[in-house]
Amino acid sequence: MKLTLTQRLSVVFAVLLVICSGTSAWLQVRSNHMHELEVVQGLSRDLAAHIARDTQLMDADGLKPDAVRNLFSQLMLVNPSVEVYLLDIDGRVVGNAAPSGHLLRDRVDLTPVRRFLSGAMLPILGDDPRSVDGRKVFSAAPLKANGQQTGFLYVVLLGEAHDVYDAKDATGMALKIALWSIGLVALLCLMAGLIAFAWITRPLRQLTDKVGQFDINGAPKAPAPLTPELTSGDEIAVLDHAFVQMENRLGEQWRAITHQDQERREMVANISHDLRTPLASLHGYLETLSLKDASLSPEERRRYLGIALDQSRKVGGLAQSLLELVRLEHGFVQPVIEGFSLPDLVQDIFQKFELTAEARGITLTATLPPQVPTVLADLGLIERVLTNLLDNALRHTPVNGEVEVLLASAADGMAVTVSDSGPGIDAELREGLFLRAFTIGGARRDGGLGLRIVHRILQLHGRSIQLVDRPGHGATFTFSLETRASAR
Repeated sequence: MKLTLTQRLSVVFAVLLVICSGTSAWLQVRSNHMHELEVVQGLSRDLAAHIARDTQLMDADGLKPDAVRNLFSQLMLVNPSVEVYLLDIDGRVVGNAAPSGHLLRDRVDLTPVRRFLSGAMLPILGDDPRSVDGRKVFSAAPLKANGQQTGFLYVVLLGEAHDVYDAKDATGMALKIALWSIGLVALLCLMAGLIAFAWITRPLRQLTDKVGQFDINGAPKAPAPLTPELTSGDEIAVLDHAFVQMENRLGEQWRAITHQDQERREMVANISHDLRTPLASLHGYLETLSLKDASLSPEERRRYLGIALDQSRKVGGLAQSLLELVRLEHGFVQPVIEGFSLPDLVQDIFQKFELTAEARGITLTATLPPQVPTVLADLGLIERVLTNLLDNALRHTPVNGEVEVLLASAADGMAVTVSDSGPGIDAELREGLFLRAFTIGGARRDGGLGLRIVHRILQLHGRSIQLVDRPGHGATFTFSLETRASAR
């Protein structure tokens, strides 16, 4: 069974609480025990010294049995927990009052004894002669005879009698109370921790539900409201804020993709329509030439062939424009920036459209400032931009109209404006003008491919194109190009 985050946190907290409570109980018991030993040894620190000073237990001939027997009897009456041992100069036990079979060591390590005599910090534990490996607090004093040290008086302060009494239940009441107190505190802490975890993880559970309910296909049309700017360090609130931002961003991207997909569908439909018309005309004239070749006069044959060639050029132009747009939008074309003269480029393009303009009585006009700085761009791509704009302008400018190219200095470089004297573009058609096809007076402008190519080329140069209102003119497009001066 998988546990939730709250349950896992609760289990981990409970385990840590048990470990901390057990450690705390052990430390408290250990601290109390060491404190008790320190107090007992501190209070009885001079006990062995007083006994050695007031009682002659050893002389030059060795141990005095009567003095030792009397001393042990008196101490047992005063304090049954005290055990007295006489040690020789090497630490061997040479005198004791232990019952038969209770003495399990015949030697005491003198290192703790010397530390005790040197005044080291208490408690100091020494060997317990009545235990194989036990250690207990003690008091010790050197024994001297005729000015020479003959041994040590070694007093175990908490002997067997104390151990028997300490093992009884009655002696553990204070410890039991302490342990019950620790257990009660641990239980209260556990309950408080579970409540705290439930409260802390509540926003995370809400966020989890929100993430689980998120469906990109059902992304709202309007962005979700963002929380006010966060000033606290609440990580969950920050995460929720980031999720809302991500949700809004994904929603915007999804709506943009949906919109682009719709535009692509429309573009494919428009291109299909634009291709179908010249293809049908081309097919019709070629079929006529095939079926009626013998009955057609040379003039009719030349006219039909001219119309077929014109329609095939339209089909080829649309196919070329579509291929060029695909290459631009998929990153196959990257601009090669170089410096060139913009007036020279405008003049070259005017020469390209000169015959077309004369045939329709349209005037091509270039308005240039006295000094035009060198622009920095891809010459071939910018030529394509001006070619598309002039081609659209000429096709939608009435007879005896005018197409003007205006160059002017701008804050970010050199501004280029192309305007005609045609009917212009209605306000309702301007939204998405460079991303979809549109019509003017029932005539389609190159299936929308020309302006879309222009838009993409300028995007590659880090620029944009706008449709602006210019009094006395029809459709007016403007964009800017970087110059050497603006690049500094």
